[in-house]
Amino acid sequence: MNEIEINGAKYIRADSLNQPMTTKRIIVADRGWVFAGDCIDHADGSVTIHNASNIRIWGTTKGLGELVNGPLPATKYDAYGTVRCLPIVQISINKWL
Repeated sequence: MNEIEINGAKYIRADSLNQPMTTKRIIVADRGWVFAGDCIDHADGSVTIHNASNIRIWGTTKGLGELVNGPLPATKYDAYGTVRCLPIVQISINKWL
């Protein structure tokens, strides 16, 4: 059973919401670094980010999640090439540049 109804409201199992991470991600790394790009996961927990952009200014009003479809007009970022780091937070995104 994947969903139940209580008092007219439908609820679904939390584990049914788990989605695999996409290769395009925003990565929050150590010391406040925030990158976006094409990611490859490694067995040691690190991630290599190809075509990485360092996001200096998010340009959002509601947090990093607003960048899921790419940078906003107020977002400031710089090309960074390839970066390997241990992610603190990873956000799947639909596109970046």
